[in-house]
Amino acid sequence: MAAPMLKVEDLHAWYDHSHVLQGVSLEARAGEIVSLIGRNGAGKTTTLRTVMGLVKKCRGEVAFDGQAGLLARPAHDRYRLGLGYVPEDRRIVPGLTVRENLRLGLVSSPLKKEEASIIDRIAETFPRLKERLDQIAETMSGGEQQMLAIARATASNPRMVMLDEPSEGIMPVLVDEMFELFARLRDAGTTILLVEQNVERALSISDRAYIMDHGVIVHEAPAAVLLADREIQDRYCSV
Repeated sequence: MAAPMLKVEDLHAWYDHSHVLQGVSLEARAGEIVSLIGRNGAGKTTTLRTVMGLVKKCRGEVAFDGQAGLLARPAHDRYRLGLGYVPEDRRIVPGLTVRENLRLGLVSSPLKKEEASIIDRIAETFPRLKERLDQIAETMSGGEQQMLAIARATASNPRMVMLDEPSEGIMPVLVDEMFELFARLRDAGTTILLVEQNVERALSISDRAYIMDHGVIVHEAPAAVLLADREIQDRYCSV
């Protein structure tokens, strides 16, 4: 069994006085896709934000790639360790081209000196971006901007990427391309923690999955088992 790339134990997090995460424990092993599913407001996004260092009031233990004490380190240190993050709102920088947004993903990376070859590689991996490298990024469709956000997060060749609702508001043909890309990234060795409302699509490409409800993990199983269990999906994931 592969060692955990990410290990979260008894994670608590607060927004002001609201106790959002109440003892979350999960792990993602090297080279697998793990889905974190549940209804809106369950705490999934807060889990990713806390692991990435974007929620200040928190406690627990987070270890990444064998290094413990991640909660004590700033977000940029987590990035340098090889942890990538694509937030739900994409964070495309207005006024910049696709190429310039991609370059931002390498600003503090030791791979920056290989910027030209990395952007060439990204262009081959993301064919929709290849022909738009000099286009102003915010003029692209929502799905293309999501592709750009994912490409920017993987530009520095991270060990793991956390994806928050990547298919939200995206046309089906681009969703298909996106999920095929996730499978290719996993096959190339990138560990993925996926938060996704499209439960069936998420489970169809995942190795394992956790179900979250009211700030706690309520169920864990191989993704194929959860995909076949309509009762538990209805109980925890239906609107």
